Amino acid sequence: MKSIVESVSLIIPAYQESAAIGQVVTAVLKVATELGCEYEVIVVDDGSTDGTGDAARKAGAHVLTHPYNKGYGASLKTGIRHASSRTVIFLDADGQHDPNDIPRLLAERKSYDMVVGARKGTAGSPLWRKPGKVFLKLLVNNLTGHNIPDFNSGYRALDREMALRFLPIMPDGFSFSTTSTIAAFKGGYLVNYLPIQVSRRIGTSTVTAADGFRTIMLIIRLVTLFAPLRVFLPISATTFLIGLIFTVYGYVHAGEASVKGLIALLAAVQFFLFGVLVDQVVAVRRGENIGQK
Repeated sequence: MKSIVESVSLIIPAYQESAAIGQVVTAVLKVATELGCEYEVIVVDDGSTDGTGDAARKAGAHVLTHPYNKGYGASLKTGIRHASSRTVIFLDADGQHDPNDIPRLLAERKSYDMVVGARKGTAGSPLWRKPGKVFLKLLVNNLTGHNIPDFNSGYRALDREMALRFLPIMPDGFSFSTTSTIAAFKGGYLVNYLPIQVSRRIGTSTVTAADGFRTIMLIIRLVTLFAPLRVFLPISATTFLIGLIFTVYGYVHAGEASVKGLIALLAAVQFFLFGVLVDQVVAVRRGENIGQK
């Protein structure tokens, strides 16, 4: 079988996944040997204390070890820095992702900078996390201006050079996937989605409700970085509308402009001008650093 890539690095971040990591690595290696290209399977043991690293090493993976738990995103950063291939693939260590989808992701990588495995709806998530994911999906779609079917899927193939450019703004936590999605879109890279099926995870998830809140704050910061006018224009428009209402009300009922209305109108102008200024600054920064290929 001839591969469309010369080599691929398969990166699996793992924390307390001794129950699943061995069979995941075995399944990934089985698929990798049939790709027709050079490959490496890298497991980043993120400070596990349950023998995750030993189990991955025994199964045949190259294991990188953090001396303590640093986070999902930090593990991916470590994997990216140590990968030797131009194309890298991320997949989870809990058995949810089907390694047989790897060739499909690689086939699309020929035309796209990032190819993401899109789960159906909120498949694979615990019931208590589904409302939060629906809300985050709506928020991401609104702020980025794209209809993103799965903004935080951890199963993706991407250009390592693109990933290296984004590393300085990538978080160490679970919001790495969301961040890379927004960064790729706002950086002008080509992104595609492939539908995938996921299985129920093996073991217990380490994601908490606090990670969801941190993700929301991170999304707002990222969109401010990549598309600040999407933040400042709505604020300016809302403030202007409030000021207009107060001003009209003042003229109708008192025969003179409302002080509150004038202050709100001035604030609206300031928000708008500040947004334009920030937009120009980040455009220059994006052109000098992240946006270049």
